[in-house]
Amino acid sequence: MTGVVLHLTAGKGPDECRWVVAQLARAFVKEGARLGVTCDVLDGEEVLPASLLLQVSGEGAEAFARERTGSVLWVGDSPFRPGHRRRNWFVGVGPAPSPDSVPDLRDEDIDFQAMRASGPGGQHVNKTDSAVRATHRPTGLVTTAQAQRSQHANRRLARLKLAVMLEARRSGAEEASRREAWFAHQALERGNPVRTYTGPSFTLKAGT
Repeated sequence: MTGVVLHLTAGKGPDECRWVVAQLARAFVKEGARLGVTCDVLDGEEVLPASLLLQVSGEGAEAFARERTGSVLWVGDSPFRPGHRRRNWFVGVGPAPSPDSVPDLRDEDIDFQAMRASGPGGQHVNKTDSAVRATHRPTGLVTTAQAQRSQHANRRLARLKLAVMLEARRSGAEEASRREAWFAHQALERGNPVRTYTGPSFTLKAGT
């Protein structure tokens, strides 16, 4: 994986937060295009993804990612529960860990299984066993990858997703003991967003 990979997560948030994750990825793609930065969703075929990975590449990719790292707030009415009183929905954005930097992730501990891709992603992935299921034997964590065109690329993506899961697991344990971390996969800081979007069109609030 080249460039910077961002991890967008709803944490333990409800469907509204998952919806914001998907919409935020689209917003970042549009913002990147205006700034000459390319943003590609590496996975997240689900309509309401709990989290997804966004690869940012091109000149200015690191600055683009840095300016969007932290808690992001969307202010708007729930698209699923008309009349719901809550209007502030938070999600988290942070750099995905490099698989090589995660000490618990060793290649010999991962079982890869080829599988036929299904669902969204294009007809080309449905004709070959390009999708991959990866199992981390020591923890029992399992993930799949099918968004890439080749099995080799999906193996790399699955390994990256395992790295994210292991780091989230570690961060969650540290959060439980410290109660101080500003961001973890299972907990998002409220009240101090790095960016705020409003309304169904996901308009960036001035000054954020």
